[in-house]
Amino acid sequence: MADILDTTFEGKEVELTDNKVKVGDDVNLMEKDPSVSKLLVGIGWDLNAFNADSLDLDVSLFMLGKDEKTRMDEDFIFYNQPEGADGGIKHGGDSRSGAGDGDDEVITINLHNVSFEVMKLVFAITIYKGVEKGQNMGMVRNAYIRVVNEANGIELLRYELSKDLEDKLETGMIVASLNREGPKWHFTPIADFATEGLKELAIRYGMTIVQQ
Repeated sequence: MADILDTTFEGKEVELTDNKVKVGDDVNLMEKDPSVSKLLVGIGWDLNAFNADSLDLDVSLFMLGKDEKTRMDEDFIFYNQPEGADGGIKHGGDSRSGAGDGDDEVITINLHNVSFEVMKLVFAITIYKGVEKGQNMGMVRNAYIRVVNEANGIELLRYELSKDLEDKLETGMIVASLNREGPKWHFTPIADFATEGLKELAIRYGMTIVQQ
């Protein structure tokens, strides 16, 4: 295991011969690239061509403590709350169509600014008003989440979701997590689905949802 504080890694070339990951993998980011401190997490997708009604896919992040729950409202980062309390995590804004190439939504993370009380960062994708519109995750194609070293633009990891989304009728999904182990962070792809989308996931992680 590589220690983030170990200076023997200075000048080491980053080994990126295979950056594809799948559910069940657990990757130590600091072992992958000991220089990493600021991440850009990009999520991209397209829609199946036969879907007439536009599908709005949203990316969210939950900052969890040791109890696997959020500590405060600011630990839930999404389109209506794009920045955490400590400023270390920022949501780049909402894409409502998934049109075009490249990342549709991004979240930037300064690992040094994430509170030591936060043990896990959980990434979710959900369909806005998916239940009301009769839309589901099976309507999404070419979906991925990737982790980039923001300092040099090198893509460290990529999890391609498309096979895990096939025929899924749910409106939300936990995509991946970043888990803290001392000074190290581990990336773990996840395919955990939620029938009621963002509302269900927010409640799962300790948020109080006020009905409008």
